[in-house]
Amino acid sequence: MSISNNISRLLQYRQVLINLSELGFETVFSYSLGKEAGVSAEKVRKDFSQFGIKGNKKGGYNINELLFTINGIFRKDELQKVILVGLGNIGNAMLQYKAFRKNMIQIVAAFDIDPAKYKKKYELPVYPLENLQEVSGNLNVRTAILAIPEREAQQVTIQLVQAGITGILNFTPAVLKVPQNVMVSNIRIGNELEKLIYHSYFREKGDLKY
Repeated sequence: MSISNNISRLLQYRQVLINLSELGFETVFSYSLGKEAGVSAEKVRKDFSQFGIKGNKKGGYNINELLFTINGIFRKDELQKVILVGLGNIGNAMLQYKAFRKNMIQIVAAFDIDPAKYKKKYELPVYPLENLQEVSGNLNVRTAILAIPEREAQQVTIQLVQAGITGILNFTPAVLKVPQNVMVSNIRIGNELEKLIYHSYFREKGDLKY
């Protein structure tokens, strides 16, 4: 079982639980949770068992208790610090993304090769790339958002790894080469849109293949 897929589903369950809680529900059964998340009840129970989460066969899961446990897995009791590399359009969009604060995530520093951005007023300090290792070490950061041109991505990734970064959210088209202890999540908006276009086109023709 892929731990990455497991974590992704756990985040889906959490969102469903938040929605149910806001609607006034206090308990939920695995089949109801799975239906809302698009998976089977068995998959829900297996995912939860990976983290020692157990429900009551007759009473199901207490939603607030389950949310507390899942939030603990994702360390929502403390602020999660992230650095941003690249202050172009995507980088600036990340700075404006309000859901980060709601989920106890904060971008604490940014890096860019443009000296003009060091003087521009941002809500956080902006540094040149050569300060990456020092700043990341001082801030004790392990996660980075990479939003730079593709041609620079691998070299900057090497710098990130050397600075102790073990999680990278990659907005570049580059296929990054990293050590086994480093996880990369690729955000390829164009690819995702092409998948939808493929699905839409071939569904109309009745020749959808996966």
